[in-house]
Amino acid sequence: MPTRLEQLLELLAAQPDEPFILFALAKEYEKVEPAEALAFYEKTLEKDPGYLGAYFHRGQLLAELGETDLAIECFDQGIAKAKASGDHHALSELMNARTNASFDL
Repeated sequence: MPTRLEQLLELLAAQPDEPFILFALAKEYEKVEPAEALAFYEKTLEKDPGYLGAYFHRGQLLAELGETDLAIECFDQGIAKAKASGDHHALSELMNARTNASFDL
């Protein structure tokens, strides 16, 4: 039986531009290969700059990797997108994450 990662890679082969699949792959790669996870978060945002969850999770991963400045930059980008879209829930989460990352400086 294929692993979840293998299943997602098969789905990606059939739908290479699908942001949900790219995001799901990023989440899976977080567990085993953070650099690959970051690449998939970036691909997600290339295909869909309005995919707010990708800003949050990419920023969190960057912060965990000690890349605080890049994390804050990512959160700021997500905050701008959340404000523009009127997504108050995502805005709140991104602002909290940004504040927490700022304390790590």
